[in-house]
Amino acid sequence: MKARSDELQMFVSVIECGSISAAAEQGGQTPSAISRSLSRLEAKLGTTLINRTTRRMDLTEEGRFFFERAKAILQQMDELEERLSLHRQTPSGRLRINAAAPFMLHAIVPWVGEFRQLYPDIQLELNTDDLIIDLLEQSTDIAIRIGELADSSLHARSLGCSPLHVLASPAYLARRGTPRHVEELAGHSLLGFTQTETLNHWPLRHTEGDRLAIRPDLCASSGETLRHLALAGEGIACLSHFMTHEDLQAGRLQLVLAEANSGYRQPINAVYYRNSQLALRIQCFLDFIQHKLSIYAC
Repeated sequence: MKARSDELQMFVSVIECGSISAAAEQGGQTPSAISRSLSRLEAKLGTTLINRTTRRMDLTEEGRFFFERAKAILQQMDELEERLSLHRQTPSGRLRINAAAPFMLHAIVPWVGEFRQLYPDIQLELNTDDLIIDLLEQSTDIAIRIGELADSSLHARSLGCSPLHVLASPAYLARRGTPRHVEELAGHSLLGFTQTETLNHWPLRHTEGDRLAIRPDLCASSGETLRHLALAGEGIACLSHFMTHEDLQAGRLQLVLAEANSGYRQPINAVYYRNSQLALRIQCFLDFIQHKLSIYAC
């Protein structure tokens, strides 16, 4: 015979309450009924879970093992019931999403139509900002962050990751030549960011490591601006796959020094304030966009 969920709950309750009598009082049962249930559970499992005397009880080694896993199973059951309950409801209301402009344009906007068809009662409000915002001040439900997260009181959920590519237009490479070694970048026009210094560290292996700090010849505050500069043949840029995969497929941009790329992937996270129960409209969007973003993690 196998242990039932009510027996798991009884056992966990005994341990957490500290005694059989306290667990019986909490569960509205008699101590003798709890004691009999505990004995039946031990008989099913073929082992002693608790060493009991009139004054104290102690978990055996098997009891400690069983207690931790029983708690995890019960928590999973609670979460499943909560998700099923949420599934029966209809998500609705205004959902305010904030992201940097490139991510909004390339990774969210293309899927908006499908999301609205699935959840017609959710009213989307899409805002772009390349700087870190205050969620409460901006009345934002979800903010998408690209790159490593700083310590924060916000709740974060990973949505995946996106590789970084060093690339340039065919016209630029035809005019200036294609660099074959990392050291040859010094003779090229490099496109970089104005504000975030870490974004000017390209994932290229060289004699001093696997990240190359570059000094841009032409700077911009937005990755989308750098993308358009690269498309216009103004130089070599390092940009995320989510915003350049279509350009690469169409041949508008080409990989540069691909064999030297260290393979670094930018983390993509959703950050939000989490209450005791995450709003259904937020949960629906996070599940939806996480699935869609899987195509960018090449």
